[in-house]
Amino acid sequence: MHSQLVYTRKGSGEPLVLIHGIGHRRQAWDSVFEQLSTKYDVIAVDLAGFGDSPAYPHGVKYDMRNACDNLVANFAAWGIERPHVVGNSLGGAIALELGARNLVRSVTALSPAGFFGLVNKVQTFVLLIMLRVSSQLPARALQYTANRAWGRKLVGSSLYTHPERFTPEQVLGDALALKNCTGFERTLFAGVRYTFRQRVVVSTTIAWGTRDLILPYSSSAIAQERLPDAQHVALPRCGHVPMIDDPELVVRVIDQTVAAADPRVRVA
Repeated sequence: MHSQLVYTRKGSGEPLVLIHGIGHRRQAWDSVFEQLSTKYDVIAVDLAGFGDSPAYPHGVKYDMRNACDNLVANFAAWGIERPHVVGNSLGGAIALELGARNLVRSVTALSPAGFFGLVNKVQTFVLLIMLRVSSQLPARALQYTANRAWGRKLVGSSLYTHPERFTPEQVLGDALALKNCTGFERTLFAGVRYTFRQRVVVSTTIAWGTRDLILPYSSSAIAQERLPDAQHVALPRCGHVPMIDDPELVVRVIDQTVAAADPRVRVA
């Protein structure tokens, strides 16, 4: 099984793959993409069934094994091997799975899935379903909401502490990506049953927004207990998608993780 994934690529140096969360798209990394591309060969990817990437073939499950196998097949197609990976939410869980399989050189996981408490699991499920349902409004209604400051704040407040930083075009693009993605429900139902309990064998940092509403910061304590050898970093005043709220801090965390795996990489 090999689903060809759509991606944006820029820069040179060590390969660095950016993996978005459920319902999102590769443009989630726009706030850090250019800065990272001055140091790395950066690839921001749309996962299968999200953004512009086609869904998995009929009968293929949206599970971690297939996600990892598909990404590794795409790594080969892109001419890279064992890249550094950065993932957010679902993407963070996939990044950790790749690290546990020793298929990547380092892992930076931003508010990764897989460390749910029971209450958090219900909260996450409900909030994500609400986002999905709200995205099903007619395109004109989504456009109307995106064009207004209150609408952008309403739409983004569960994901970011600074939704006001988005343009109407960005908000509408994200809403349409969530509306039209074909992998959402199958990924969500698999995801809420998913638990990460493996050992990651590469340089790993888990960074968590202290104002995360989707996967609350309290989940970071579970991550610390299960992965004591990883670096654990709090991202003050950041929400669930922290590269929007504090892009400079997220870039520093990525740089430090990569440098720990490769001493040749200099940290500014």
